[in-house]
Amino acid sequence: MKMKMSWKDFLKVMVTIALPIAFQNLLSTTASMVDTIMIGSQGELSVAAVGICAQIGSLFFSAYWGFASASILFFSQFWGAQDEKGINKTFGISFIFMCLVGFSFAALCVMNPTFMLSIYTDKTAIIQAGEPYIRIIGLAYPMQAFGVLVSFLLRSTERIKAPLICSIVSLIVNFCLNFVLIYGRFGVPKMGISGAAVGTLVSGVVNLVLLVIYLLRSKSSLRLHISQLFHIDGTFFKTYLTKAFPILCNEFFYGTGQMLINIVIGHQDESAIAAMAAFRVCEGFVFAFFGGLSNATSVVVGQNVGSGEHKDAYQFVKRSALFCPMVTFTIVLICTVLHHPLLGLFGLGETAIMYGKYMLLIYLFLGSIRTCNYIMNESYRAAGESVFGTVVETLGLFLISVPATWIAGMVLHLPFLAVFAFVYTDELIRLVIELKYTHSGKWIKPVTKEGKQTLSEFRKLLNEKA
Repeated sequence: MKMKMSWKDFLKVMVTIALPIAFQNLLSTTASMVDTIMIGSQGELSVAAVGICAQIGSLFFSAYWGFASASILFFSQFWGAQDEKGINKTFGISFIFMCLVGFSFAALCVMNPTFMLSIYTDKTAIIQAGEPYIRIIGLAYPMQAFGVLVSFLLRSTERIKAPLICSIVSLIVNFCLNFVLIYGRFGVPKMGISGAAVGTLVSGVVNLVLLVIYLLRSKSSLRLHISQLFHIDGTFFKTYLTKAFPILCNEFFYGTGQMLINIVIGHQDESAIAAMAAFRVCEGFVFAFFGGLSNATSVVVGQNVGSGEHKDAYQFVKRSALFCPMVTFTIVLICTVLHHPLLGLFGLGETAIMYGKYMLLIYLFLGSIRTCNYIMNESYRAAGESVFGTVVETLGLFLISVPATWIAGMVLHLPFLAVFAFVYTDELIRLVIELKYTHSGKWIKPVTKEGKQTLSEFRKLLNEKA
């Protein structure tokens, strides 16, 4: 098979599409970091409480991410085929499901925050500190889900700058409100971590309003039509669920597995819990970049598969699977070298900083492998294959990582860093399996007519190469 995309072309696409997405993700992570740093002035207990609340947010993310990933699959392939009606129907059905998830989590967090927090930790002081925070943050969950859907629609239809600009404005609002509400400036009562929650809630409202205004006023050839959004025929509904269901299972089981792992972490000492909260923010910076690369890869792969350019999609994924771990390794290496001043920003004690240092060292290698696995799985989904990655990730998580972490932390009561290392024990096995599957090209399964027409020719070229 002729190499149609050079490294120069690959990097050009990455710079054009991935950088704006990466910067948007970075801004979201920066908002989280600003929250944690400002809350750090309230003490290590407050940092630990916010870290536990973030784990609830992570479970919520897993609950709606299946629908978000399915929307990228259809948005990008339909955009490649210039099918406006298909994009409208995808937006409508994704909106319904994601709002259901958002309002369900909001109700649980607002009405019974103690129950939600007690799932993750047995520390009464942390639960009491986190209750007001998660109750307010819960109100932002429906807006967060809808905002992600609108952002994905804009990204998939090559309108990259708008979500970035909205995130910048949102970050500024969040920072200003945090400064006023956490510390009680300008005559406003000092609210502590509750003030940080209010800042996050208001900035989420601002972000969503700006996104919707841009979407409605955009001069793009794509238009959303109310008559098409919720006029979903049985055939399309079945196709959507067929592709979305394995992704939903993946995210459900992944979220459940991570919840079990977080429960183990939540039963460690308070310094370990606080260190984990700070580490998650640092990990968020890594995700900001490779998440942007992953989103860009999904968009490009989906568009190429949808338009029938399967060779370009194939080569793009192979390059991404090599390039993205290199980016991850570089970023984590910088964080590791600068660990003391970086972790010191969060108000951590020396024990927690020591934990954070070795967590970064562990993540330097195993996190890079996780990045490679993640981007290959996301690429499979964008190309129409949503089963293989689900099976591999779920089996690895529940047969290896979760049992190993649970036994290490809850049964053998090993030191915290040993428990943390077991979180990533399945990544090496997954890497071998997914690299082989990526090379096979069997993950290209278009949902558009244009994509299906050229599939047999692509399969023939692959067989000839083999």
